[in-house]
Amino acid sequence: MARTRLLSAIVLAGLAVAGAAADEQRPRIPPTGAISQVRANLYVIPGAGGNTTVFVTAGGVVLVDTKLPNNGEAILRQVRTVTDKPVTTIINTHSHPDHIGSNEYFRATVEVVTPENTKKWMAANPRVASNPAAMPDRTFTDRMTLGSGDDRIDLYYFGAGHTNGDAFVVFPARRAMCAGDLFAWKMAPLIDPMAGGSVLALPGTLEKAETGIPNVDTVIEGHGDVNTWQGFRDYVQFNRALVDAAKAGMGQKSAEEIAAGLKPKFPVFTKEDLLPDMEYGGTPLSRAVINVNVAFQELGKR
Repeated sequence: MARTRLLSAIVLAGLAVAGAAADEQRPRIPPTGAISQVRANLYVIPGAGGNTTVFVTAGGVVLVDTKLPNNGEAILRQVRTVTDKPVTTIINTHSHPDHIGSNEYFRATVEVVTPENTKKWMAANPRVASNPAAMPDRTFTDRMTLGSGDDRIDLYYFGAGHTNGDAFVVFPARRAMCAGDLFAWKMAPLIDPMAGGSVLALPGTLEKAETGIPNVDTVIEGHGDVNTWQGFRDYVQFNRALVDAAKAGMGQKSAEEIAAGLKPKFPVFTKEDLLPDMEYGGTPLSRAVINVNVAFQELGKR
């Protein structure tokens, strides 16, 4: 527990330092945005926290993540521009409030599905646990399939990373995947050690997804853009390189030097500019510095 508290303090301190210079130019958290089509009956709604993915099936609407609290009406308003079918299922990729915050708005008519560890962290949060409407009905440990045919959804859990309850949500008929905050804003993910997150475990988790999830072309990030499978593969390689460089450089180089050394090979993930509509967390380069520091701390506790 002391270790996770220390790591959380490091992450928060790093975010504060990294973001301070950009605070004046940083936009406020954008509101729920307009729905846009990804493929056929698959859509994404940005803003107000994490992306909400909308999958319109024969029997109803499946939502992946529900943003910050008090955005249920805004989400439904966007859904209603593409279908009149009821919302029947919510899948939460992990336990953070910007992804589960509006579950309760839909709760009377939906089934909520999460990884088992996500349920554990939701139950450990008094604000969430005290509201049964926010809690999941079904959980899975490593894999689950919902629906069939064109409506099939495959859920995967491969291990710790951003938290230790991060799900990959795959729509096989659309060759598309939601990555949650394991892949967001094309930068190193914020690690939440208090929810079981780990920089050292992250590359292995991503590599298992890369090799274990077949036939995906399109990747919906937890925040930010819709990306490609090649973009995801590049991101997997970047996170492996960051951990390898931290291991090799610990005690010899600073976190800043190690992160800067990644720039030539991984310019996309080490930009020094604040990304458009970035809600928190500084620049991609500053996030890489934070994760090298967290890697140092994890390595020091082994």
